Amino acid sequence: MTYAMIGTWRMAFEGIQKAMADLKNGGQSTDAIETAIKKVEDYPFFKSVSYGGLPNAQGLVEMDAAFMDGNTFAIGAVAGISDVKNPISVARQLSDDHFNSFLVGAGASQYAMFNGFESRNMLTERAHKIWMQRIKEINEKNLSLYDGHDTVGMVSLDQAAGMAAGTSTSGLFMKKPGRTGDSALSGSGFYVDSEIGGATATGLGEDLMKGCLSYEIVRLMGTGLSPQAACDQAVYPFVEKLKKRYGKAGEFSLVALNNQGEWGVATNVEFTFAAGNQDAAPQIFMANPGPSQTTVIEPISAEWLEAYAKRIKAPVE
Repeated sequence: MTYAMIGTWRMAFEGIQKAMADLKNGGQSTDAIETAIKKVEDYPFFKSVSYGGLPNAQGLVEMDAAFMDGNTFAIGAVAGISDVKNPISVARQLSDDHFNSFLVGAGASQYAMFNGFESRNMLTERAHKIWMQRIKEINEKNLSLYDGHDTVGMVSLDQAAGMAAGTSTSGLFMKKPGRTGDSALSGSGFYVDSEIGGATATGLGEDLMKGCLSYEIVRLMGTGLSPQAACDQAVYPFVEKLKKRYGKAGEFSLVALNNQGEWGVATNVEFTFAAGNQDAAPQIFMANPGPSQTTVIEPISAEWLEAYAKRIKAPVE
C-alpha cells in the first residue's frame, strides 16, 4: 500500500525519517505528522521553530502551530502560544473539539497548562544571543528589523489512505508581540483532504495569506492536476499578480502531496524540502523557480549538507 510524506526545509528530514518508519509499519498519518513535527520543535539549532526559535521584538518566543485531519476535516490551531514544549501536540488535541479549536495568546498557553502539556522556557541562550546581536545591528547599522520566517509544514499519507497536515513556527524574527502569520490559518498555511491531497506553506505569512494557496493547490489537484502542476499553476501566477497589484511579494514556498503518494513543490526563492514514499527513502531536495513558471528540483549535494550542518551550529559570540 502507498504511504508518503513531504515537509518544508532541510529541518523536516529527520522527523520525516522517523515518522515514515512508523507509516511503513502501518502507522496513521495523524500520528506521523505529530511525531515528525515534534522532532523539529525539539531541536534547538533550528532557529525558526519552537525550542531555540528566534524571539519577537520583546525577546519572547511566540509560536504558531496547526493540525488538520484529512479524513474528517478536523482542525486545531494555536497562535501566539508561549512556554509550551510542543505546540503541534496542543493543536492536535484542539482538533478533537468542535468548539474552541483555535486558541490564541494567553488563552492558548493556559489551555496547554491546564491540560497537562509540558511547559518549557523556549528561549535558548543561543537564540537570546542572536536576538541581542540583531538589536545591536539595527541600532548601529540601520539594518532591516525583520529576518527569518521559516515554518515547518508537513503532509502525510498512510497505507489506509488517510492524510493529515501540520505546521509549526516561531514566526517572523523580531515580530511585534501578537503578530501571527499564515501558518495557523486553514487554507493559507495548510489544507488537506484525504480524497485529494494536501499542501503546506512557508515564507512571509502576510503575503501568503493573501492567496489561500494551500487550499488552491488542493483544489487544483482535485481537478486532476498532478501535485507539481497544481503547485506551479497556483503559486507562480499569484506571485506575479501580487507584484502587479500590491507592488511586491515576499518569499513563497509550498509543498504538496496527493493521495497517490506523488508530490510537488513551487517557490520563488531557493528552497529545500524533504520527501519520501514507499518506493523512495526520505531525501532532501533543492527547489528553485525555473523558466516559464515551472520549478527546478535537484537532490541536495553532500557538500551542501556538510556546510549547512556547520552553519546552524556555528558559535554565537
